[in-house]
Amino acid sequence: MNDQAQFFAGWGTLSLMNAGLAQSKNRSGLLSWIASLFFGPLKTFLIVIVGETLPPYALSARHD
Repeated sequence: MNDQAQFFAGWGTLSLMNAGLAQSKNRSGLLSWIASLFFGPLKTFLIVIVGETLPPYALSARHD
């Protein structure tokens, strides 16, 4: 495999990992995947550093 193909394979793998990591922190996996295609390691850094966007109780069933 040439260097350019390895670069794109690694970048694509990183973007998929970022999507999974974002979903584990209650964020949109799709939006993180798209952002990761453009920003790569910077997006990884932001996912890890910035806290969850929604508090855990916001994801539970609504109490009427």
